[in-house]
Amino acid sequence: MKIQNLRFKIQKIVLAITYSLLTINFYSCKVNYGFKGITIPLGAKTISIAMFQNQSNLTAPLEPQLLTQRLRDAVSSQTNLALLKQGGDLMFEECRITNYVSVPQAITSTGTSDVASINRLTVTIKINFVNKLDETKNFTDKEFSKYYDYPSTQTLSQVENAALEQINRQLVEDIFNAAFNNW
Repeated sequence: MKIQNLRFKIQKIVLAITYSLLTINFYSCKVNYGFKGITIPLGAKTISIAMFQNQSNLTAPLEPQLLTQRLRDAVSSQTNLALLKQGGDLMFEECRITNYVSVPQAITSTGTSDVASINRLTVTIKINFVNKLDETKNFTDKEFSKYYDYPSTQTLSQVENAALEQINRQLVEDIFNAAFNNW
């Protein structure tokens, strides 16, 4: 009987020590991964995103605000970083729309003349990313460009809202991947 009690006490002690070691190990490990494959540096708590500025000859009047808000929404919904007006641990700075152009892409011959059958709206931006915690992740004047094709039977003003919705979604995805997924 005494041997069984002793064996039971030893098992309880071994179990308690194992549990304690696992708990210490769990709390001492820090992993630098987020959900969806996002890598956010340890210690990063804040991010600031500057308003996009228009540097192209032609841009939809609301495009800088739309693009800025879409990037802010993506960061807010996909990370736990607090959004600041400026001076974050991570910063998107000097955000610029450098090209906004609609040009013919496909030409169709009607016998007497050539006409565009497809037009393409292209938006190009440049952006700087500053990571105060890991300067090797910074990038300067990184260019991103996306386009939207539409039939020449429609005008740019008819398709612009849908085009910008798609283009901005793709641009933000590329910016996000470059900053948080090391692409």
